[in-house]
Amino acid sequence: MRGAVHPALMSDVDRLFHAYHAPLVRYLTRRLGDRDWAEEVAQETFVRALRHAPAVERERSWLFAVATNLVRDEARRDARRRRHLELLRAESAEARVESPATTFERAQERAREAALARRAVDALAERDRLALLMREEGLSYPEIAEALGLSVGSVGTTLARARRRLVEHYEALAGGAGRGTHAS
Repeated sequence: MRGAVHPALMSDVDRLFHAYHAPLVRYLTRRLGDRDWAEEVAQETFVRALRHAPAVERERSWLFAVATNLVRDEARRDARRRRHLELLRAESAEARVESPATTFERAQERAREAALARRAVDALAERDRLALLMREEGLSYPEIAEALGLSVGSVGTTLARARRRLVEHYEALAGGAGRGTHAS
């Protein structure tokens, strides 16, 4: 039977899926800002695991590296989505100025803060952003080092720099957003 998958390989991929699907989707959701897109990339990651049967020592870092590479390959789709989200944010800001303080408005404010946090994460250098997201997902220093091609010793420095820059970017964006709403 052509194209059939060996049962042992299927059970190995099934094991990988059950062990790493949820953390991989969380990482990708944080990376992409879109849960559905994250699910698609995670699915493609496991399809590749099925095709290539990763006989690697550190399967989690391998899966995260594959997922990261898939995201890089889809940069144009990401750019289109960002343009669309910017338009939605602009429309949301206009609507917020016209409406009274309500529960809905508080939810919009939380969404604005989340959007600022997302923009601050996006403003980081790619290596810093990926290291932070992988660490948030529970990957160890050796796993992050392997997935990003770093030495284990440089992961701590990379994470510290990324955290510092994340705070700086967020504060700069929050300050600029606060000035922009008062000028309207």
